Amino acid sequence: MKLPVYLDNNATTPMDPLVLEEMLPFFLEKFGNAASRTHSFGWEAEEAVDIARENVAALIGAHPQEIVFTSGATEAVNLAIKGIWESKTTEKRHIITVSTEHKAVLDTCKHIEKVGGAVTYLPVQTDGIINLEDLKAAIRPDTLLIAVMYANNETGVIQPIRQIGAIAKEHGILFFTDASQALGKIAINVQADDIDLLACSAHKLYGPKGVGALYVRKKNPAVALTAQIDGGGHERSMRSGTLNVPGVVAFGKACEISNEKLTKESERLASLRDRFENQLITLPNVVINGNHTQRLPHATNISFHNIDGEKLIFEAANDIAFSRSSACTSATLEPSYVLKAMGLSDELIHNTFRFSLGRFSTEEQVDHAVKVISKIVKEHRSEGNYGHHQVI
Repeated sequence: MKLPVYLDNNATTPMDPLVLEEMLPFFLEKFGNAASRTHSFGWEAEEAVDIARENVAALIGAHPQEIVFTSGATEAVNLAIKGIWESKTTEKRHIITVSTEHKAVLDTCKHIEKVGGAVTYLPVQTDGIINLEDLKAAIRPDTLLIAVMYANNETGVIQPIRQIGAIAKEHGILFFTDASQALGKIAINVQADDIDLLACSAHKLYGPKGVGALYVRKKNPAVALTAQIDGGGHERSMRSGTLNVPGVVAFGKACEISNEKLTKESERLASLRDRFENQLITLPNVVINGNHTQRLPHATNISFHNIDGEKLIFEAANDIAFSRSSACTSATLEPSYVLKAMGLSDELIHNTFRFSLGRFSTEEQVDHAVKVISKIVKEHRSEGNYGHHQVI
C-alpha cells in the first residue's frame, strides 16, 4: 500500500488516468484554437469542446448551450453573482446567502455590499442545514438572488436544494448554487431543482485544475449576465478568452466517467465512509458533525475530544493526508467559521478534521487510517496533556 493514504478528496482529486489519456493529444497533436474557424485544427478543437460541453450538461440535466467554461469554480461564482448584480434590469438590490458558504461566495457577496447591495447571511442549524422558514422570512420585495451551496466543503452536508429552488421560483427570484463538491458525487438535475445558475470545477471530480464551468439557464427564465472578462466575445459573450481546450476536454471526460459510475461509486464510497466512521466511533468521545443522512457519500467531519489536534495532524502526516476544519491565515490558526456557525466551541474545532474518500480509496487504506488515528488519539489521552486545546 502506497503511503501516505490520501483522504483529502474534497480539497482536490487525483486525475483519473482515462481523463489524462483523453486530454494529452490536445497539447501536441490537436493543438488548435477552438475559435479558429478557417482550418481543420480549429474545427477539431471546436468539436472536442462541443463534446465536452455535452458531457458536462448531461451530468446536471442541462442543455449544452447553457454551459459556460471558466478557469474554475471561483471564477464561475464571481461571474454568476457579479454578473447577475450588474445586469439587473430592476431596482432589486438584495441577495440571500448562507453563513457557511465557500469563501468564493462570501467574499463575492462582501464585494456586492461594498458597491451598494444588501446581503442577508442565513444561519444554519446545529446539523449544518438551513431552516427553510428563515429563508422565507428573509425574502424581500427587492430580493434579486438566492445563493446556497449544494453541499458543504467541510462537512459534506447537503442543503435542501429542491425546496430552495421551489421557494425561489415561487417568488420570482433567481437561484444560484455552488455545486463544486456535489458534482459527480450525487445526482443533480437543474430542471427538477429549479436551479438558474450552477458553478462547478473539474479538479473535484478527477479532472485537472484550472478549468470549471457555470450553468446559465436559457429559458423559463432566460438568465442574463454581465461578463466579468471582456475581449473577443467567447462563450456567447459571457466569458471572453481563448478556451483551455485540453482542460475543457478533460473536464468533459471526467463528467462522462462520473455520470457512468455515479450510482455504484456513491454506494461504494458511502460504505467505505461508514466503515471508517464506525471504527473510529468505538473510541470514547468521538463526534460526527453535521446531518448524518443529508450529506455526501464520501465525506465525514469528525471531532475528537481531549486530544491535541495540531499534534495529531502532524504525527499522522507520514501515513495519512487529510485536512483540518480550520484555515491558516497569515500564520494564525483561525477556527472554522462553518463549524462555529454550527455551534462548536473554538476548542473542539481545533480537534476537528475533514476526511474525504475518493474513487481510488480502498478498504485497506481506510483500515490503515483508522489504525493510525486510533493509536495517536489513545496516546494523547493517556498522556493527559492537551495544552490549550483541552476539552472537558
